[in-house]
Amino acid sequence: MKKVSSFFRAAKPRFMKFWTKRPRFHPGFTLIELMVVIVILGILAGLIIPRIMGRPEEARRMKARIQLESIETALKLYKLDNGSYPTTEQGLQALVEGPEVGELARHWRKGGYLEKGKVPKDPWGNEFVYLSPGVNSDFDLISYAKDGQPGGEDENADINNWELEE
Repeated sequence: MKKVSSFFRAAKPRFMKFWTKRPRFHPGFTLIELMVVIVILGILAGLIIPRIMGRPEEARRMKARIQLESIETALKLYKLDNGSYPTTEQGLQALVEGPEVGELARHWRKGGYLEKGKVPKDPWGNEFVYLSPGVNSDFDLISYAKDGQPGGEDENADINNWELEE
């Protein structure tokens, strides 16, 4: 057997040495592996993107709830510092600038009570409605949602601070 194998070894052309002596490990991916990954990513994108893209209104409503909670916290801090909530006449602007009408703030915090130094608008670009004293609690905060009008159903339903989950 040794003689036979040495005979074939001598008969091999030079280019065969290149193919037989190359290293067994080659870094990189084959075309098949790349295609499998692309197909998997396409399937995932097809399942996930419609779920995300179909909920912009739900995302706006959630952002409005978060903004209401943030303003509610700022109002509570205002009350701790000054003994009462800003009046309806003073509005939410009293959280950004010291009130100049009605009962003046005794210990208004320098820099205000809201980040960025301005009262945010709701996600639909409308002003939040503030009533103090409120009908449902010490103060009422309302976003009129998509339609910008009181009342409404589904996407147009108002978002109220007294209805937020505790």
